[in-house]
Amino acid sequence: MSQLIWQKSSFSEPGSDQCVEVAVCPSGTCHLRESDAPASVMTTTPAILRDLVQAVKAGDLDAPTP
Repeated sequence: MSQLIWQKSSFSEPGSDQCVEVAVCPSGTCHLRESDAPASVMTTTPAILRDLVQAVKAGDLDAPTP
């Protein structure tokens, strides 16, 4: 997957090696990785990635408050 062009999250701190990166293939497949573990790549579809981002933004994945 070295031919992929990885983009860091806009929420990443400059110079930090702890951030999420995303790359999209010409076929439309999305790839996600943690910058400090670049060999571990998660592959998904644009629809599933969109649903994940929406759930995170909505707080649906936050830990329940005791």
